[in-house]
Amino acid sequence: MSTNNFVHDACYQDPGIKKYQGNAFIEALPPIMSTAQIKTGLTGKVDFDPKDIFIDANRRIHIIANLLNDFFQPISNHLQLESKISIMIRQGYVGRNPDNGALNSHMQNGYERIQSGDLNSFRFTNVKSTALSMALIGNSGCGKTSTLNRILATYPQAIYHEKTNITQIVYLKLDCPSNGSTKSLCHHFFTAIDKILGTNYETKYALKRHGVETLLTLMSQIANVHAVGVLVIDEIQHLSLSGGIDKMLNFFVTLVNVIGLPVILIGTPKARPIFESDFRSARRGAGFGALFWEPMKNLPLKENPQTGKLTKSEWIAFTDKLWSYQWLQKNDTPLSEELRECWYDLSQGVLDIVVKLFVLSQLRAIVLKTERLTITILEQVYEDELKPVHPMLDALRSNDPERIVEFSDLCMPDIDKQLLTLSQKIEHELNNEDSLDNIYHGNQNAKRLHQLLVAMDCNSDLIKPLVNKAFELHPTMTMQQLMPIILEWYNEPKEKIIKSPTPLIKKQNWNTLPSDDMRFMHSESDKGPYSVYEQLKLKGMIFNSDSWLEDVG
Repeated sequence: MSTNNFVHDACYQDPGIKKYQGNAFIEALPPIMSTAQIKTGLTGKVDFDPKDIFIDANRRIHIIANLLNDFFQPISNHLQLESKISIMIRQGYVGRNPDNGALNSHMQNGYERIQSGDLNSFRFTNVKSTALSMALIGNSGCGKTSTLNRILATYPQAIYHEKTNITQIVYLKLDCPSNGSTKSLCHHFFTAIDKILGTNYETKYALKRHGVETLLTLMSQIANVHAVGVLVIDEIQHLSLSGGIDKMLNFFVTLVNVIGLPVILIGTPKARPIFESDFRSARRGAGFGALFWEPMKNLPLKENPQTGKLTKSEWIAFTDKLWSYQWLQKNDTPLSEELRECWYDLSQGVLDIVVKLFVLSQLRAIVLKTERLTITILEQVYEDELKPVHPMLDALRSNDPERIVEFSDLCMPDIDKQLLTLSQKIEHELNNEDSLDNIYHGNQNAKRLHQLLVAMDCNSDLIKPLVNKAFELHPTMTMQQLMPIILEWYNEPKEKIIKSPTPLIKKQNWNTLPSDDMRFMHSESDKGPYSVYEQLKLKGMIFNSDSWLEDVG
């Protein structure tokens, strides 16, 4: 039976590959996924209901903020990493099969190492390792850790095999200690095992005065006893802060080549010299290849040579998908190429920045009451909210490898603080307005109908008496029935509806007007890169006399 939330009872199934059959550790794993299943399994589940666009701003800010955790769109890097991890885990278990004695031989060799204190000692010489290693290098914010966590989450972390009384740990992920200490890494390992299985290895081994060599032999043996499928070491660039790089790397090589445990090392470009300092180190990090993740490239549409149809680049597909998750009442669709270009220039294709810029810009649009995303808003958010990462993004724009390495592990902005600040601004703005609850005496349907009409660019001052009148005359009608009645009243001559003239819109509020309103374009030209003339030209509202003369000539 399962002992805790981390451990699942083994459920065996044919893996479909002869080499994997008859191996309980592999047969207890989930089936190998197809590309379509990988995409489905990794794609984030965003709960998008168009009706939420018309709820009050205080609640919308929470829904928009959920994108930071919920949105995940798989790209080719993610699919490649999933395939490599799938192979590494299963190949590693081929040489540690509990059903043919291979695992027992590995454990006997482990006991020999503990007795001798030598990681290279062995009792059985015929034990072979089928494990692989891999290095994953990429800038902060490119999605290394979040992608890996999503991939690992498709596996149970631990599986209990009743027949052999073995609890198999499918994956174990550790952060490299900030001081680069080998002893600290061993301590982290024992603590992580205890958290999963409820054991007491930390007390038994880590808190005693064992030397590094003894701790390493104990760590390797525990990895065998619990059949760890893959060991993931994140933040490997911290090794560069310590003089024990060679010792740590030699230990990782031993885990792979002697113990038979697959190892994945993850780090920023600062870790790259660790593997490239000499040929031996490079081989250590490339047992199954080294993946170097770069930010997404801003590539145009390309033609499929087989079908002749244009296909989207990853950047276009990614931003189109993200753009669809807007809770703004005047959102512009589809995404314009001018805004997409600005979005890329500000984020440089760093996935974390792309999403955070999108989320914070939506909140800024609510605060400013524009209820739409514009180039001006993106640039304002970049300048005000993303200052901590300007050096890294400037380095990426320069395309200078030395500058990129220097800023490669900058911390991402504290997003929670920005969300709280913008939430407070929204609440302040709402408190300064006439409360719809007071206007409609707590009638939530009337309030939602009002917000829906405002989203349709109806004048807020004009629709207030109409909504009240509609619910007074037709109290039993539904919102769907009332909508055409109110619109019919609204489209009558305004003097019949309301005596006071339509108020003039002050210049500072022009940014709240519809996108095709020339006053709105003028407000954008004051701050953005395009003049009113250029904006009109981009929207096809300027007559192209040169083209016309060529056609008639």
